[in-house]
Amino acid sequence: MIRTDDGYRMPLSPAVDTEQAKAFTHDVLARLYRLERESAGDRRVCRAVDDGRAAWVDDGPAAVTHLEGAAAVEPDLSNLDFLYAAWVRSIGLTWARPNAFATGAPFAYPQTPDVESGLTDAGVELVRACDERGIVVDCPHLNAAGFRDVAETSDAPLVVSHTAVHDSCPSTRNLTDEQLDVVGRSGGVVGISLAVENLRADGDQVVDTPVSVVADHVECVADRIGTEHVALGSDFDGCTVPEPVGDVTGVPTILDTLRESGFENADIEQLSRGNWFRLLDETWR
Repeated sequence: MIRTDDGYRMPLSPAVDTEQAKAFTHDVLARLYRLERESAGDRRVCRAVDDGRAAWVDDGPAAVTHLEGAAAVEPDLSNLDFLYAAWVRSIGLTWARPNAFATGAPFAYPQTPDVESGLTDAGVELVRACDERGIVVDCPHLNAAGFRDVAETSDAPLVVSHTAVHDSCPSTRNLTDEQLDVVGRSGGVVGISLAVENLRADGDQVVDTPVSVVADHVECVADRIGTEHVALGSDFDGCTVPEPVGDVTGVPTILDTLRESGFENADIEQLSRGNWFRLLDETWR
C-alpha cells in the first residue's frame, strides 16, 4: 500500500496463472465437500435455495459455493460446466488483479471507481454463459466500466456482494449513486462490506470503528433504492472488521444497531436473509 497525502493507493496485483488457480479451486472444492460429508448433515452446501432456508430453520451453516475472481475459469469457458456440476453457483469476475475476463479496480482512496478498462470479449461471454446456467455474476471488485458492461450484458438481477457507498466513503471499491440506481432498477442486491476502510469517511483501517458506520451505509442504500435491495455483505476474511463485530458471531450486534437506527423487524429479516434468498430464487436454475 502506498500512502498519499490524503489517502492511499495499491497497484493491481499480478495476474494468476489459470492452471494454478484451477488446482487451488479444485482443492478447496474437495475440502468443502469432504467437510460436508464428514459433518453428517451439520454442514451443508446449498444445491437449491431451499437448502439455505432449511439451514436457517435448523440453525446450521450452509455454503453457497462462490469463486471470488474467475481466474480458475478457462478463457474459452471449457470448464464452466464442470464448475457448475461441482455446484459453483456464484462467480465474481475478478478480484483486484487482471485476468482473461476483466481488469478490476485497484484499492485506492479517495478515488472514483471509473478506472482501468471494462470486460474483455471473454468476460462478456462469461456473463452470458452464467446467465444461461443460472450462476450469479458478482460485481464487487469491478471498476465502473466493467460494472457497466455486466449491466448491459446480463438480464439477471445485478449483485454486488460486498461493497459500500462511494458518496460516504470515496473508495474505488464502493458504488456511486448512479451504480446503486442501476442495481435497484435490475432488482438486484447490494451487500454492505464490513471492511472499515470502505465504511469510514476517512478511509482509514482503524479496528476501533463503531458499528453505526455499517448501519449508515445500509441506510444510505435503503433510502436511495429501497430496503429490498440492500443486505449484509460481510467480507470477514482479509479485511479489518469493526472491533465490536469481530467475526460472524458479532452479526447480532449489527442487527441490534440497525434496529436502534430505526429499521423494523421486517426490514431486518429482508436485509439479513430475505433479499439474498429472493435474489437466488430469481437467478438459480
